[in-house]
Amino acid sequence: MSVSEQQPTGRLYGVGLGPGDPSLMTVRAVQVIAQADVIAYHSARHGRSIARSIAAEHLRDDHIEEALVYPVTTESTDHPGGYRGALDDFYEQAAARLAGHLDAGRTVAVISEGDPLFYGSYQHMHKRLAHRYPTEVVPGVTSISAAAARLGRPLAEADEVLTILPGTLPEEELTARLSSTDTAVVMKLGRTFPAVRSAMERSGRLAEARYVERATMSGERTDALAAIDADSVPYFAVAVVPSRVAEQSYRAPATDRSTASAPTDEATNEATVPAATDEAATPAATAAATGEVVVVGTGPAGPLWLTPESRGALAAAEDLVGYTTYLDRVPVRPGQRRHGSDNKVESERAELALDLARRGRKVAVVSGGDPGVFAMATAVLEVASQDPYRSVPVRVLPGVTAANAAAARAGAPLGHDYAVISLSDRLKPWEVIAERLGAAASADLALALYNPGSRSRTWQVAKARELLLEHRAPDTPVILARDIGGPEESVRTVPLADLDPTQVDMRTLLIVGSSQTQAVRRDDGTEPVWTPRRYPEK
Repeated sequence: MSVSEQQPTGRLYGVGLGPGDPSLMTVRAVQVIAQADVIAYHSARHGRSIARSIAAEHLRDDHIEEALVYPVTTESTDHPGGYRGALDDFYEQAAARLAGHLDAGRTVAVISEGDPLFYGSYQHMHKRLAHRYPTEVVPGVTSISAAAARLGRPLAEADEVLTILPGTLPEEELTARLSSTDTAVVMKLGRTFPAVRSAMERSGRLAEARYVERATMSGERTDALAAIDADSVPYFAVAVVPSRVAEQSYRAPATDRSTASAPTDEATNEATVPAATDEAATPAATAAATGEVVVVGTGPAGPLWLTPESRGALAAAEDLVGYTTYLDRVPVRPGQRRHGSDNKVESERAELALDLARRGRKVAVVSGGDPGVFAMATAVLEVASQDPYRSVPVRVLPGVTAANAAAARAGAPLGHDYAVISLSDRLKPWEVIAERLGAAASADLALALYNPGSRSRTWQVAKARELLLEHRAPDTPVILARDIGGPEESVRTVPLADLDPTQVDMRTLLIVGSSQTQAVRRDDGTEPVWTPRRYPEK
């Protein structure tokens, strides 16, 4: 038989059946099943297939049924390739069986619950067969959509980010991802439920989380995730953290939260909240709600520098308080109030945040870099130590420091012992700064110098250079790192003797090497700076 006379192959279909209720199958799914010669479905060794049970009323007596029975599910195996090897062999064998039908000209429909390409069993057949045969994938309603519908809660609204996670991830990974996202769905519960619940609690999402079991199927159950007994959770269950934006409409009426209300500019979402009076912040006024202050480090620039924990805290806050420049790094969220100010009123910002928390608000104080390094954590804790605020919960979340960010851009200049000193004499006398510079320089520490200069402080860099040259060689590498992570980022390395104070401003951080710091030009034209970890013996 010539090539042109070869029998045409059959057509492969991946058919999504929806979440379980047969009435949620699409019209196209029913059509494909009706015209197929072969119906294939996966099952465990017990032989019962959920996919087959969903499509049962549409199966004909003359359908050829191919039950693709997994050799293992969660148990161990003696296969030489282990669990993954056993499954890979099974998928190859199953694909070969289906290929036999397709080569014979039969139409094959591989049916699967949910959507075929969303954690679906069909996808393993698709990867092995779709490039060889005409193929169509029929999408289906996912269990995620079914769970949201059964809860009656939107999954995501406006600019919210929905994250879909398999419960089989390590608990630490689940915790990080739950912390950093707006809304989430965790699939594949069953034996993973204890770790998923723990991750929800550690990420602060447990109170929001809902549980849906067998959505649209017989035995469906929904409840708060915190109320679920781990021993009762099957594989076909999901955990849902619904839309925070949408959840606001399900809260108590505003009249019940009058002490937490504030006038807001509709155009900017900026709130103008006066400091709370002692009367407004009495225990009776705060009994209905417990607020807290979280001091969040945003890193040196935008979202790429945020830790997952910080991202989650910013998303969960009802109020954001901070220097306007840092607040601008945080996306605007509907219903979230923003209280911006200039960079010289740290105590006032701290007091405002603590007053809001006393009213029951969840407040994030936004700080650049790491909040504990020349930033807002100290100001908040200082005010929080005073009598009116001692009962307000305060947490500090770390961020990438300006020194660490600048060092990474330059190489590894802080690879050995180093000191961090601010050159600003606004909060401490220059005599103290000079004494500390001298002590650190004489100890041969690398130095990260914050706040080196500004429009009103123009002489400190020159004086610092003079002091350092008493202890360091003129060719000591000095890194000028400006606007790290920002649109005007620049990183330059100059000898200490050539450090030009006019090239330094408040957006610049200086790193001064030790006697061991090296800067060597590489073949690619770069000149990384690093300080060896091994120090020479005297």
